[in-house]
Amino acid sequence: MFVFTCAGCGARLTTPLSQVALPVHARQKYGNGAQLPVLMQAGTFAVDPDPWGGPWRMWDEIDPDGAEARGICAPVRALSDGTPGASVIAPGDIRGTRLIPEQLGGACCGLDGADGPNLACEACDLPAATRVDDCSLWQAVRLSADTVHRIPVDGPRPVPLSWAELAEQGEETPLFEPISTWGGPLGPSHYWSWSPRWEAAAGHALAHLLVASRGQSVKVPDGAAADVFQRALDTLLPSDTPKRRAVLAGPGHPSPDADADILLVPLHPQTGRAWGPEDPAASAYLVPLPLGVWLWLVSPQPYLPVPVSGRMPQDVLRDDPLPLLPNQLFRPDRATFQNTLVRLPAVRSPWMGAILDHLTHGTSTLLL
Repeated sequence: MFVFTCAGCGARLTTPLSQVALPVHARQKYGNGAQLPVLMQAGTFAVDPDPWGGPWRMWDEIDPDGAEARGICAPVRALSDGTPGASVIAPGDIRGTRLIPEQLGGACCGLDGADGPNLACEACDLPAATRVDDCSLWQAVRLSADTVHRIPVDGPRPVPLSWAELAEQGEETPLFEPISTWGGPLGPSHYWSWSPRWEAAAGHALAHLLVASRGQSVKVPDGAAADVFQRALDTLLPSDTPKRRAVLAGPGHPSPDADADILLVPLHPQTGRAWGPEDPAASAYLVPLPLGVWLWLVSPQPYLPVPVSGRMPQDVLRDDPLPLLPNQLFRPDRATFQNTLVRLPAVRSPWMGAILDHLTHGTSTLLL
């Protein structure tokens, strides 16, 4: 367990926290006017290795060697020149800070952190953190790596759960959910939508699927995986090439076929590591998915497409009303896809560079 203290005066700024992996959707901007929930679970923190927020540098101002040292393998519009290594926590876990009025910016419905740190230590007034809770952004507090220290404290050290425990205890992430809005002329409202977590997870995984494709077409499992990935893959990859086969694999799931080319596997929510097959000779490409997303794919929620006659069986979901569904096709999160793709060395290949250039400068808005 750790607490975070002010680098200026040593005052404690957080409750005791345990470290987990940074969620895939940590930098997602979703929709317009949407009320997104808290990013991190209470009592946890995650380290963001990349810089965040201003100042920004345009691509033509960046030294190619410097970009490569930061893991950027392809041109981007701009890069943050902020301090890397911020620790991200839930807003409810912050202590001993106050808002800095002149740093609150001109955001829409809350704080977006665009003006830099907006929370100061109450004891010494050192700007120490940035609270983010504006519409369309996940709510979080980012503790600056250069003004906050992480200190170990006495207490139980959480032991990462085994894959078997995660498969049994992990919570599925539903594919669609109601999204609340801040409201308009008629007040607050909500609409039924594809899950923001799923859209970010799909954008992250789609970049890996492109790398795993080696420029060939890819077939993913039928069902929810096909709904999420197949349309994008069929659009981005040539159809006249041999198909590479992707299958679901992970804890508690049957061993994948030896001829599977790609494995869709879960990420450990505490360590951030991807599940891997026990066979050391396995050569399939591992495409990582957040645990909750993977759990839904391997055990999707059933529903009956037609009414049931007679008495409703105990284990059958009711068909009145019919399950709500979004009113548009699923689209992976474009920004998450591009941010992941430019960090994969394979993007340097000409065919992948052409895809990235088309998405950056083209008009493929119906896909991503």
